[in-house]
Amino acid sequence: MRKFNFLILIIFFLASATLAQEKPTDKPFPEPEVFISNQTVRINGVNHTLKTRAGTMLLKDENNEPIALHGFTAYFKEDGPSKRPIIFSFNGGPGSSSYWLHMGVMGPKRIVVNDPDYTKAAPYQLVNNEYSILDIADVVMMDPVGTGLSIPVGKAEGKDFWGVDQDIRAISLFIMQFLKEYDRLQSPKYLLGESYGTMRNAGVMSYLLDKGYALNGVVMVSAVFDIRSLAFPVQESTSYLVHFPTYATTAWYHDKLKNKNPNLEAFVDEVRKFTEEEYLPALFKGGRLSDAERKQVAQKMENYAGVPAKIWERANLRMTAGEFFNELLREEGMTVGRLDSRFIGINPFPINQYAITDPQSDAISPAYTAGFLDYFHRDLGVSKKLNYKTSAYSSPGFKWDWSHKGNEGWGSMISINTAIDMADALNKDPNVKVLIMNGYYDLATVFYGVEHTIDQLNLRPEIRKNIIMTYYEAGHMMYTHMPSLIKFKKDLSDFILDTMK
Repeated sequence: MRKFNFLILIIFFLASATLAQEKPTDKPFPEPEVFISNQTVRINGVNHTLKTRAGTMLLKDENNEPIALHGFTAYFKEDGPSKRPIIFSFNGGPGSSSYWLHMGVMGPKRIVVNDPDYTKAAPYQLVNNEYSILDIADVVMMDPVGTGLSIPVGKAEGKDFWGVDQDIRAISLFIMQFLKEYDRLQSPKYLLGESYGTMRNAGVMSYLLDKGYALNGVVMVSAVFDIRSLAFPVQESTSYLVHFPTYATTAWYHDKLKNKNPNLEAFVDEVRKFTEEEYLPALFKGGRLSDAERKQVAQKMENYAGVPAKIWERANLRMTAGEFFNELLREEGMTVGRLDSRFIGINPFPINQYAITDPQSDAISPAYTAGFLDYFHRDLGVSKKLNYKTSAYSSPGFKWDWSHKGNEGWGSMISINTAIDMADALNKDPNVKVLIMNGYYDLATVFYGVEHTIDQLNLRPEIRKNIIMTYYEAGHMMYTHMPSLIKFKKDLSDFILDTMK
């Protein structure tokens, strides 16, 4: 009897130890779900039937352990192995789902907005997207973990995905596993990212290449690779310099200039020249700049960017983007858009130094959000029990880790820059090409900042030629502007067809 009790005691202790070792993260997680439908898009008079899958794929780590249910919507012309190009597309944030690109330019349907004014409330217009790239390529819209339907599973947590390097790894794992799952390893492969999605692109193209996955092309929509170009660091001039040409195009658009050059491209060239040859040396001198020199530069800044010279003098020739939004139209009680400075909105506090809202975002967000969710659940047939998150910012504990391998120095991060990854991939694979699409009125990721970053990569001339720059008379989401949408489609089509030769 004593032996029996002793055996029971041993079993009890072993069971207790096993239970103690289990963590809440070991609990079962939902199964991946994919909802299948057929969609149609009419492009250039031809109807294309698309085999569509929307839902989640089980993402595994390098040790084959489940780490996420990763959300996506895929549009295929045919199932199984295919030599048709495939484009993996996502927005940025970081922390944004892909529904902006999805409903703006990439999918078979698009949202109609009242660009560049405010779009009225529902019902919103969803129309056939004749400017989609789906006539020549398949498209996979990706939602990073924390957005869309994507969630961590198993032992993984949000922090395993929410950071520059963590995000690059997770997106790359998804692409590699998706290509295998859907028999697309032999397809021409492309990335298309917008905003922070371009910073991600630069890292992913390098990561994939190192894993043996060469890309045919990478598309950067409203790009940023070096955060210094946006952040206005203390005692750092780069942000002020690279923003100034977009301040100028904004003033040009709103007719705040005297005797302005009627040709926008010629005007931009003038401003580039002034920025490099006069504004840059003035900022570099700093306190050594004489009053006469400061007045001369300030007057030219007024001539190019509309804000009075006395304000530029008072600001020591420096103005952040947030200050410029309010300053340009302060006297009218209006503010200009950050994402697209063609948009204007009411400035409820004209005495403020900084703008408190973004008119472009205010003007189009409701249409995109409601229009997409209606399409996602009704047209694509995704269960209404599933909650699509347009942003990760509401996720518990969401915080972005900005550290990036290769940006370290003096025991800390000395920059946040993935352009070095892009340069590494370009040098290792001289066949890959990059298309960078810039909006002249984008004050979120300014075109001159991208130009400056590319100029600093020290690429050989034959490699530098593999980077193609295109420009649009619109802002961050240039596809809301019909002439730019038409040009976007042509530029993207030309790029894909050229890189497949």
